[in-house]
Amino acid sequence: MVTVTPVVHKLISYVPFVFVLLDLRYEGVICGKDNSVENHLEMGKKLLAAGQLADALSHFHAAVDGDPKSYVAYYRRATVYLAMGKSKSALPDLTKVIELKPDFTSARLQRGNLLLKQGRLDEAEGDFKKVLKSSPSSREEQEAQSQLKKSDEIQRLVTQARSDFGHEDYSSAASHLDTIIDTCVWDVDSRELRAECFIQMREMGKAISDLKAASKLRNDNTQAFYKLSTIYYNLGDHEMSLSEVRECLKLDPDHKQCFSHYKQVKKLNKQIMSAEELIQQQRYGDAVSKYEAVMKTEPDVPQYTFLAKERICHCLSKDQQGAKAIPVCSEVLQSDPQNGNVLKDRAEAYLQDEQYEEAIKGFESAKEFSENDREVIEGLERAQRLLKQSQKRDYYKILGVKRTAQKKEIIKAYRKLAQQWHPDNFQDPEDKKKAEKKFIDIAQAKEVLTDPEMRSKFDQGEDPLDPESQQGGGHHHFHGAWESFQGFNPFGSGPFSFKFNFN
Repeated sequence: MVTVTPVVHKLISYVPFVFVLLDLRYEGVICGKDNSVENHLEMGKKLLAAGQLADALSHFHAAVDGDPKSYVAYYRRATVYLAMGKSKSALPDLTKVIELKPDFTSARLQRGNLLLKQGRLDEAEGDFKKVLKSSPSSREEQEAQSQLKKSDEIQRLVTQARSDFGHEDYSSAASHLDTIIDTCVWDVDSRELRAECFIQMREMGKAISDLKAASKLRNDNTQAFYKLSTIYYNLGDHEMSLSEVRECLKLDPDHKQCFSHYKQVKKLNKQIMSAEELIQQQRYGDAVSKYEAVMKTEPDVPQYTFLAKERICHCLSKDQQGAKAIPVCSEVLQSDPQNGNVLKDRAEAYLQDEQYEEAIKGFESAKEFSENDREVIEGLERAQRLLKQSQKRDYYKILGVKRTAQKKEIIKAYRKLAQQWHPDNFQDPEDKKKAEKKFIDIAQAKEVLTDPEMRSKFDQGEDPLDPESQQGGGHHHFHGAWESFQGFNPFGSGPFSFKFNFN
């Protein structure tokens, strides 16, 4: 079974053109008599028929160099260029063929078709009319008439599209331009005008597509790159914006608009990249400052303010600053209520702020958009445990410290409370009994929160001294040895040697 290659498919689209080549006879046609030129033409023809375009092109280059007046060499090279999709290169070769042999109808018809695709309507019509005035074959005559009629219709649509655009009827203008571009696929002006329509209609994706095509169709199209850069910038894509404006400056380093825009984009891009590096390094406070600078650098594009606040929410949450994170995260969620990352960050902030029920709701909302996110699943489980735990004993509250308190703060709070509630301070039996219970709670809180392993368990929602989960734990451990508190020194860690005496 024979497989038809893409190259052969490409050649098939130029079958009428290739037939003219294959029907040419060399006798009396080749202007040069050099055998090497004739050999290059013959070899190129065979390679072209075999679909080996690059090799065929090399031979036709050699034939043109050997005989610059051989219209056949130019014509065959144009055929290869067209088969390779290089219409810009084919056009001057076809023009040279017509210059050398004005009555070569097929070349003129092909050039007219290329000019029509480029939107050069007047020039295309000139070629089609000349074909009709010559002695064309019936096929050529039919094609020339069809293309001439199509060109006239395109002329009318161009006039209408420009009129609609002038009257700010962008939808109608874009509709006419759709029809124009279906025929004039390489028409830069029509694509740029349609891009402007899409910009006005806020269809930025379509505008980008047309401007990218326009930047490729015209080699020095700095304006297309500038517009692409500004569109990406206003969409919040600072990296693509920087990439496109650099392309503009490659073409023209002195381009004023591009250079001015480049400085702004580069500054903003550097700040955002630096902020993200700081987040990777867990330097969250510095990252917050950097994103605050981003908002000052570009206060007029909402996307960058939104990005900055989203990342500040994340940083504050990671930095255990729940109370500060909550309002920032909430502001972001007003604009984007389905932002799974921000829902997760706010839920974590609620957890840090000991708003456990809100944390549970937050993690459940985040789970709707990220149901396989391990952080969300674990966060929800932790919030549920901490809610349950908060309804029992909370060692942080007992000592009056925050969950983020360092060991030094915990010991300081413990010593103060131990001194205040030591049973020796109370003479009334009921007060002494109450103080004993309070003193035990304080001692337990200190034991748990100064032991890294026990504190970690407690922070995960498990009470390491709870009799329900710790066999032999809980108050039993302390009540069974109350005598050990007699003479207890809350200011030291060695043997008990101190007894409060305030009398």
